Amino acid sequence: MLALIVALPLLAAIAVMLGTPARQTSIAAAGANLALGLWAAFSWENSFWNFSVPVLEKPALNLSFGMQDGISAVMIALSVLVTLAATLNARAPVGREKLYYSSILLIAAGAIGAFASTDLFFFYAFHELALIPTFLMIGILGRGDRKQIAWKITIYLGLGSIVLLAGLVWLANLAGTFDIPTMVAAARDGTLVIDPATQKSIAALLIVGFGSLVSLFPMHSWAAPAYASAPAPVAMLHAGVLKKFGLYGLIRVALPIVPEGMQAWLGVLLVLLLGNLLWCGMVTISQKRFDNMLGSASVMHMGYIFLGIAAVVSNPHNTLGIPAAVLLMFAHGVSVALLFGLADRIERATGTLDFADLGGLAKSAPALAFTVGFAAFTAMGLTVSANFVGEVFVFLSAFQQYTPATGLTPLQIVCIFAIWGVVISAVYMLRAFHGMFHGPPVEATRNAPDLTLADRIPALLLAIPLLCVGLYPNLLLNLIR
Repeated sequence: MLALIVALPLLAAIAVMLGTPARQTSIAAAGANLALGLWAAFSWENSFWNFSVPVLEKPALNLSFGMQDGISAVMIALSVLVTLAATLNARAPVGREKLYYSSILLIAAGAIGAFASTDLFFFYAFHELALIPTFLMIGILGRGDRKQIAWKITIYLGLGSIVLLAGLVWLANLAGTFDIPTMVAAARDGTLVIDPATQKSIAALLIVGFGSLVSLFPMHSWAAPAYASAPAPVAMLHAGVLKKFGLYGLIRVALPIVPEGMQAWLGVLLVLLLGNLLWCGMVTISQKRFDNMLGSASVMHMGYIFLGIAAVVSNPHNTLGIPAAVLLMFAHGVSVALLFGLADRIERATGTLDFADLGGLAKSAPALAFTVGFAAFTAMGLTVSANFVGEVFVFLSAFQQYTPATGLTPLQIVCIFAIWGVVISAVYMLRAFHGMFHGPPVEATRNAPDLTLADRIPALLLAIPLLCVGLYPNLLLNLIR
């Protein structure tokens, strides 16, 4: 049952807080959850995974979990994969083990619970559960101006969550139920009829609410500082997994229930996603630290996924948009988690992530150089990587309905500009890699230790799926379709 996959990290977090060995308990729970999560993902059509318990009679609320389709399966697979990698990568400060590892487990439980929930209330509530330990970890154990950054993301994401809640409650009130599959089925068969003006208003709330959580331009300024300040496992889980909640919500709730409302905002959505790709891309090039660069790059790449969603908003019969967006959500989640984990390893080896203080690291740490190089090329869209497949599918989805007779639509024009994001990605990634690993060694890198076996395990755990999906995309596409 999916309830077990949600409950296991929650129970492990409680056990850690009660005094069990923090690291061992967390790794054991994350490892068991990886096995259960992958089993669930590749057998998602089996009703065995469904679970429902009544919580409130009026309004009817049910703590219910289920694999609604292959999209849920991919998101749960992403969650359990990154959770184990983040836990293995974790190095808790002395005396802070309980807070550190219990927070990792609570973030994972919240993300998995949100992706598995079929009740709109708990879909929202589990995501909020995951935000609480995120705020605490940044405010207490973060770097730099951690308290200021923690307050900033609390305000940004808190306001975004309030707007989102208003839209979700409005939808539930019109549908007369919180059950997501029931709402979607009613919208598709015409039982649930929402007039275009109301759809437009609800869609606006959902775009702003979900968009804030995804760092959609211009509601993005919280993300890069938060990831740079956060402890590495938190950055891995939030950037890699939790941020996909907003995209998942738009696919799961907004597109099937208020399609006309989403179409009304298509032009605005196209402009905003272009802001992610071009504006945030140029900001990424200007960064002077590796962690800041990765945070900004994560914001930038959300634009590609929004482009896949926009292709479906433009034409609900588009068959490539959703698979492209979901595939890229998985690819980005794994690759950015890998990069944040490796950034932490660089900082532990050299004491810095400033490009000005790094150079020649490949001579003392060749395995680290190779692994970071692989991760960087993957994030740029290396041909054999899952990121490449996802980006190509996104571009193809934008042109699926293209006909020379009608010419280019606004969606396709935006797609042409979006392709320049690939060039921008190459500029900042290649410059960063060259600056950190090539040239003569400097003081910080001269005697830097290379990757140990313990460092290589979480890196391989994330690198292998990127290659497997890149070489055989149907591994995930067969689930999504």
